[in-house]
Amino acid sequence: MESTGYITITRQRGLQREMQVLANNIANAATTGFRAEGMIFSEYVKPVTGGPSLSMGQGNVGRTSFEQGGMRQTAGTFDFAIEGDGYFLVQTPRGERLTRAGAFSPDATGQLVTYDGYPVLDAGRAPLFVPTGAGELAVSSDGTLSVDGAPVGQMAIVAPLAPLNLIREDGVMFIAEEGDAPAENARVMQGFLEGSNVNSLNELARMIDVQRAYEMGQSFLKTEDERIRSAVKTLTQSQ
Repeated sequence: MESTGYITITRQRGLQREMQVLANNIANAATTGFRAEGMIFSEYVKPVTGGPSLSMGQGNVGRTSFEQGGMRQTAGTFDFAIEGDGYFLVQTPRGERLTRAGAFSPDATGQLVTYDGYPVLDAGRAPLFVPTGAGELAVSSDGTLSVDGAPVGQMAIVAPLAPLNLIREDGVMFIAEEGDAPAENARVMQGFLEGSNVNSLNELARMIDVQRAYEMGQSFLKTEDERIRSAVKTLTQSQ
C-alpha cells in the first residue's frame, strides 16, 4: 500500500473514533452531570528522503466540555447542583473522583452516598454523615449542611489544578491526577440537579459531517485500489 493509502486509513480511524464519541454524547444527553466529549486531531509529520514530507493525522485525544449544564428543579432534599466551577468529591474503590452529578441520598447509617453507593466526602476528605430524622436539612452556597440551623458538615467542592488534564473515567466521574483545591467560584444549590451539557442538535449535525467525510475516505480508498489493480494488470499484460 502506498503512503496515500496509509494516510487515508489513519484519517478513517480518527473519524470512526469521533463518531463513537458523538454517539456516546447523544446517548447521554439526558444523563445528570454528564460532560460532553470531543476529539482533537493531531498531525504527525515525517521527512522523506528525496521527496516531500509524509503527514498523517490521528484523532486520539479526548476533549471535555466544561460548559454549565441546564439546572432542573427537583425539590429533592438530597439533590444538589453546582453553579459555576467546581466538583463534588466522592470516594470510590479506585480512589477519589470528581463529579458534577449531585443526586445523593443517605444510606442506612446516615452516610451521604451517590447513586452507586460511593461516599460523598466533606471538606476534610472524610465521609459525610447526615443525622437522620433530626429535622429539616438545608445547605448554604458553600456546601455547608445544617439541620434545624445547626451545621453538621460541609461538602467538599473542589476544582482540579489542571482541568485540561482531567481523565474521564466514565460519563460523570473524573480523575484529577495533578490534584485539586477548594473551588472559589462555585455555588451549591439544593433541590436542583445539573443536566447534561450536550447540545444534541450540534452533535447530530457534526455526526452527519463525520459520516460524509468517512464516506469520502472510503470512496478514495476504493478508487486507489482500482487504480493499483489496473496498473498491476497493465504491467502484467505487457510482459
